[in-house]
Amino acid sequence: MTKKILPVLLFTLIFCLQVSAQVQPLPFSNYIQKRGGLLNVEHVINTRKDVTVAFLGGSITYNPGWRQMVYGYLKDSYPKVNFRFIAAGIPSLGSLPHVFRLQRDVLDSGKVDLLFLEAAVNDQVNGTDSVTQVKSLEGIVRHALKTNPYMDIVMMSFADQDKTNLYKKGLVPTSVANHELVAGHYNLPSINLAKAVADKLANNEFNWEKDFKDLHPAPFGQRLYFDAIKTLLADGLSVPAKNGDRTNKHNIAKIALLNPDSFTNGSYLDITNAHTDAGWTLYKSWTPTDHIGVRDGFVKVPVLESTKAGSTLTLSFKGTAIGMAITSGEDAGIVNYTIDNGPEKQIDLFTPWSTSLHLPWYVLFGSGLKNGKHQLKLTVSSDKNKGSNGNACRIVYFLLNK
Repeated sequence: MTKKILPVLLFTLIFCLQVSAQVQPLPFSNYIQKRGGLLNVEHVINTRKDVTVAFLGGSITYNPGWRQMVYGYLKDSYPKVNFRFIAAGIPSLGSLPHVFRLQRDVLDSGKVDLLFLEAAVNDQVNGTDSVTQVKSLEGIVRHALKTNPYMDIVMMSFADQDKTNLYKKGLVPTSVANHELVAGHYNLPSINLAKAVADKLANNEFNWEKDFKDLHPAPFGQRLYFDAIKTLLADGLSVPAKNGDRTNKHNIAKIALLNPDSFTNGSYLDITNAHTDAGWTLYKSWTPTDHIGVRDGFVKVPVLESTKAGSTLTLSFKGTAIGMAITSGEDAGIVNYTIDNGPEKQIDLFTPWSTSLHLPWYVLFGSGLKNGKHQLKLTVSSDKNKGSNGNACRIVYFLLNK
């Protein structure tokens, strides 16, 4: 009898040890804040034939992966609905660029029912200060909801190793905290994928180097992102609309601003509005001549260029904030500027990535200005960054908060 029982006990012990060694995955629901949910897009999916979904973000939105999986999930789940998708991801861009390109790249395409928004990775990498992050994220939300108060917006914070390291120390990354701050203030759903990845790594569910590999995730990471987003969509879109009353109107007029100087009406201002001296050239279709790469949307487009120190331009504008979007290559220079003949300030246009890419780079000259007429004066400086080989200033757009 004893000889028969011992093998059974041994097998049972080994089985129990194997089961206990298996990792129990942390549910994505831990990292989703539903808040106001997806009542509006749920309603339009169940009552209309045409639904528009937009994706505004940086390279993690631009690159193939989770976004296409969301396309497929929505079309497969609702085969009678005609989905229109707006892919507005541009690599390297964070919340400051997004708030000024929102109108042209998203809203000009027509009424949007669901907007996915991400900027946490590039806000951190690009060094966008916390106040500007909030002013930009809040500006995106209010501008979008002004065009359609029944738009649902999902705010997402994607992962990178810096964020993982901060979470290991018990700290919340600033860019993630600001995404959650704005989402909470406007009662928007959010997904903290940065925290999800950090916790799942600590839970030994996967390995960053072997599985996730990079802040631009390998297919494993793209699938993980999609699974989290699908968790929100499956829950938020699971109940059919009833009598047309399952909606959540965002009345932004009754919601106080987090920052009174937020960029709530950002847009591009055409470069032809500037008055220039002879040191500037307006190219109708600019391409680099140094064989360095450039992002889509910032090549074969009009560019106002000066490579000569001392070149000046003036720009009259009406609004509360002014800036410019440039391409910053290996010859990017430094500019001096004044607003309304105020104190002269200086901005270095050279970035850590300029030697390998004509990077789309957005700079602010002034914000919180009195709402009215102003004048910007800009001069290409004779100073230059020690890493740069020139004094170039290449302006693709001026940035204006009306």
